[in-house]
Amino acid sequence: MPAVIAPDPFAIAPTDSRVNGIADHARQYAATAGAEGHDWKGAETLLLTTVGRRSGLPRRTVVIYGRHEDAYVVAASNLGSDNHPDWYLNLQQHPTALIQVRDQQFTVRARTATSEEHLLLWKLMTGVWPAYDTYQQSTQRPIPTVILQLQP
Repeated sequence: MPAVIAPDPFAIAPTDSRVNGIADHARQYAATAGAEGHDWKGAETLLLTTVGRRSGLPRRTVVIYGRHEDAYVVAASNLGSDNHPDWYLNLQQHPTALIQVRDQQFTVRARTATSEEHLLLWKLMTGVWPAYDTYQQSTQRPIPTVILQLQP
């Protein structure tokens, strides 16, 4: 049974990742408007708030991003796990999300890149975070690239 979604799920304080280090990173990022946390180990990160596919409540995590044209791009790597990350599964159910890049917040519509787009975007993302290639070698599932298109 699909979750009942609040009229504006992003008006509710989000629950952070179940992974303590990611949750700490998200809280620090939010508390400092990205002054601490945007730049991480040589990559740039954003806060991604999705709507939980079962709870209907906002869920927040931190992801590395790249830019392509007027969109943000992220890789659903889950560190090479055989399972997609929860945030990706949430976006498949509810593609509207909220991102924060430094001190700016944007509503986005997420979609998985087509196979043609993925070839280009995977190169972009491995240029941003080379470990994505290692993650891909660790799993049988193709790691999706996700386009986060800004909404008016």
